[in-house]
Amino acid sequence: MQATDVLSFGMGDMGSLDRPVMLVGLEGWFDVAGAATQAVSAFVSADHAVTVGTIDPDPFYDFTQQRPHVTIDDEIREIVWPANHFVVQRNAGQRDVVGLIGVEPHLHWTTYVDAVITIAVALGCEAVVTVGSAAEALPHTRTPPVTGSTSSADLAARLGLAAPSYQGITGVAGVINAELERRGIPSISLRVGIPHYLMNAEHPMAVAALVRHLSHVLDVPTTTDLGAQITSWREVHDEVIANDDQLRMYVRMLEVEFDRRAEAAIPTADDLGERFEQFLHDQRTDGDADG
Repeated sequence: MQATDVLSFGMGDMGSLDRPVMLVGLEGWFDVAGAATQAVSAFVSADHAVTVGTIDPDPFYDFTQQRPHVTIDDEIREIVWPANHFVVQRNAGQRDVVGLIGVEPHLHWTTYVDAVITIAVALGCEAVVTVGSAAEALPHTRTPPVTGSTSSADLAARLGLAAPSYQGITGVAGVINAELERRGIPSISLRVGIPHYLMNAEHPMAVAALVRHLSHVLDVPTTTDLGAQITSWREVHDEVIANDDQLRMYVRMLEVEFDRRAEAAIPTADDLGERFEQFLHDQRTDGDADG
């Protein structure tokens, strides 16, 4: 099975994109509390983004695990399958964003990854940023740090990021980044932590942290305002903790440890954005010179 067998893709009369970067956020193992997919959604508005491609779900999912949904609209019954849509948001005068918001596949990962990279290359994406959220030992009372890594030695040096050091089981995002490295396509992995004792609840503070970093990295503003959700969910989280003496003591311990460590694991969002833009500019300049 080839990537072209599962892809539907067409740009219509959209024309070439302006310095596009692809954001990838997938429901599943690397999307605790839905923070990653919500962050990517902040940059591809349903009102303005245009769908340019889809991946056929049939070969990639065990539908006894990822079951389709039934909807009824105006008495018309419809089956909704797991969706993987590539959407483009044009940002006049600023970088265009390509978003993939989908569902981590169960099967045929190499074909799925090849489909993602095929679209990235076809659209001329200068880089790919995979976005994730994972359960960590963090207090919900602090803004969670965003950590990042890249396999590009040049990009790592410029952005102050680490090379990937994790060893163990991985999700499809890890496979995407490894294949991008093999093909020489710049990529970054950004991850935010979710308090592990609240991983079944939403955590909009983590979404806001990811959105803030992505906005600066891409140099693309977003109108997403999560202030009300942060306040509402903080009250829910606090109530859970208040009703459990042991959990309250545990959270206090996490706070002490969190405050002791450096708060940010990567440079400030402002610095990160400036360095990333300069790296991509130099990549374009080098490419023009080679041509």
